[in-house]
Amino acid sequence: MKQKRVRGALWLSMLVVVAFVALAAAQAAPRAVQYEAVADGLSSPRHLEFDAEGTLYVAEAGSGGETCIGEGEEQRCIGTSGAITVIDGETQERLADDLVSYALADGSDTTGPHDVAWDGEGNLMVIVGLGADPGQRGTDAFFGAISNNLGQLVQVAANGTWTNEIDVAAYESTANPDGGEIDSNPYAIERIEGGYLVADAGANALLHVADDGTISTVAVFPNRMVEFPPGSGDMMPMQAVPTSVDVGPDGAYYVGQLTGFPFPVDGANIYRVVPGEEPEVYADGFTNIVDIAFDGDGTLYVVEITSNSLLSGDPHGSLIRVDDGHQTVIADDLFMPGGVAIGDDGHLYVTTRAALGDGMGQVLRLNAQFTSYLPVIVPSGTP
Repeated sequence: MKQKRVRGALWLSMLVVVAFVALAAAQAAPRAVQYEAVADGLSSPRHLEFDAEGTLYVAEAGSGGETCIGEGEEQRCIGTSGAITVIDGETQERLADDLVSYALADGSDTTGPHDVAWDGEGNLMVIVGLGADPGQRGTDAFFGAISNNLGQLVQVAANGTWTNEIDVAAYESTANPDGGEIDSNPYAIERIEGGYLVADAGANALLHVADDGTISTVAVFPNRMVEFPPGSGDMMPMQAVPTSVDVGPDGAYYVGQLTGFPFPVDGANIYRVVPGEEPEVYADGFTNIVDIAFDGDGTLYVVEITSNSLLSGDPHGSLIRVDDGHQTVIADDLFMPGGVAIGDDGHLYVTTRAALGDGMGQVLRLNAQFTSYLPVIVPSGTP
């Protein structure tokens, strides 16, 4: 059976999205960890990163727009609701608020700005997703000219203006690293000397994007056979869907995977990648990873968008610490978390409502030293 790749960001089917939205409106999950909201009013916030001065930048995938294709539950709409929000102390403002975004008609299941980094000269760079065949961009069947802004590495100036610098998704059309369906969804970016690492969730590959625009394949993450339905004895191929990348304390590259359908519980791995070698599993037993980050001591933090599988309809995910091979759950009731960053203050910063463009997303600050659950402080407006 040929499975369909992850479209947009992570998301999968109307069934999952509708279930998540319903739970968002109806459920108030108990809180297990102390934290506070340092930013709110965000639309589909994904990855986030601190600059050298300690200012926090958040990629918002947005809520789509007014130009639509398709009908009914399959209708998708595009616009310029993607954004980059900057958090400096107690100040929150949007640096850019007109980046491309497309989503389901209700603003969920969004594709747009996914992650941020800085180039060698300190310019802000944004990776924008796609979740489709790059060759469809610019056609009437795929939103027309505005869709050419998808799948790009974008430079954002200090005044919020932006330019497309490198067409990352185009590499899939010519190279197709995994040899499967042509599909690119650049999702995570990490600056390294002379360029960037990009995790392409659609291509199932880790790419090197040089400053001069040259793109090459660093690693391909293979399909794995998994049982579905559970207990049936029937096996099917599951795609890797890499959604996160960071450079480890040993200089190797570490990549977290969402996994493709059927999104099994405990089925996601973190891979260790050394250029020129096959990826090896560094840690396993995770569910639907969307971000990873090392702190200055070499401790790894992992974000699961949901801890009970994207097929479960449960929108609550986890933040997990991996230290010397041990996994410790820091929080297991985060609402659709989308990214994690570690501040110089020793705290963890996590985005929420990553799949919803309803303007209710937040950045939460958690104490990085928590090893057990503490009494809860619930930020105002948090479900």
